[in-house]
Amino acid sequence: MLMPVSILSGIGLAIGSAWIFRALKHRAALLLALLVFLAFGFFGFLIPQIASGTQLHLSIPWAPNFGLAFSFHLDGLSLLFSVLILGIGGLVVVYGGEYLKDHPALPRFFSLIMLFMSAMLGLVLSGNALLLFLFWELTSISSFFLIGFDHARPTARAAAWQALLVTGAGSLAMLAGFVLMFVISGSFELQDWIQSASAIQQHALAPAAFVLILIGAMTKSAQFPFHFWLPNAMEAPTPVSAYLHSATMVKAGVYLLARLYPVFGGMAIWSALIPIGLVTLLAGALLALGQTDLKRLLAYTTVGALGGLVFLLGLGTSLAIKTAMAFLFAHALYKGALFLVAGAVDHAVHSRDIRELGGLAKGMPFTAVAAGLAALSMAG
Repeated sequence: MLMPVSILSGIGLAIGSAWIFRALKHRAALLLALLVFLAFGFFGFLIPQIASGTQLHLSIPWAPNFGLAFSFHLDGLSLLFSVLILGIGGLVVVYGGEYLKDHPALPRFFSLIMLFMSAMLGLVLSGNALLLFLFWELTSISSFFLIGFDHARPTARAAAWQALLVTGAGSLAMLAGFVLMFVISGSFELQDWIQSASAIQQHALAPAAFVLILIGAMTKSAQFPFHFWLPNAMEAPTPVSAYLHSATMVKAGVYLLARLYPVFGGMAIWSALIPIGLVTLLAGALLALGQTDLKRLLAYTTVGALGGLVFLLGLGTSLAIKTAMAFLFAHALYKGALFLVAGAVDHAVHSRDIRELGGLAKGMPFTAVAAGLAALSMAG
């Protein structure tokens, strides 16, 4: 019951965070983060068990005649994402409480970030495709409000709409792919798809289902030519950028491809991920070279990293898949840290223009050390 309880608890905190804020003001971040870290500890406690090969599955029937069930599945892949979502999420909540402590909409930030965290956790723990789609859309909606957090600025509103429209269109294609998979397999359960992988791969509709699902993954994970929304989403406050656009939401598409690798990995069309990922990697790296805004620079390097992850998944070898997961974990840590450093710099000197920045190590020694360590990690 850990999986649904953790998701429902997060949604409850999203609803109740306004009352918590009334009592504790910006220090409500400490209580919210403590509860998040408590859930992180529960999932961390399961690491030895899951590492030994155990998989946990819970299914609560809803409308079984239509293939609908509240199914949750915890294995190594979903556990990796869960600890990242909760671990980095707790740190971002603490950071956001201080970063936005004078902002009149701080209670809204707490509510939205907890809602997004719960949706992302539900996405990676879902064992049913329709349930996954529900949480997938909830991440899009909550991110829309987070990107447009400072909605008085036209650029923030435009960036929020752009992200919602691009990822929303992709999610509709993904839903169509899920429906085709139901036609092929007679089930929306992801484990049923994996167990029937050989039969699915031989079905005439399988390539179409894969392409539709791939479009959803590409839009969510900012693959070329859908990469443009991610740098524009830097209109969001820095804590949001650090969490959604480096560590969690943009990796949802990568998660979906990794989850469905046992289903589609044996098909020739799977190799389409190789050029998609490679072009995205190169485009992100080249576009980053001309950036002068610190957050946009980091955003384009994130696009490149996401392309690298898709490229590795496309290779499909055991070593490539393991490398992708190791890189995914490392990227979430160093890129989240670098975004938080960018926020600290912006907060201190009120500029993110790298042409105007320099000599900050004397006044911000701890931030400089953090930036150096994260940059070394990024350089590998």
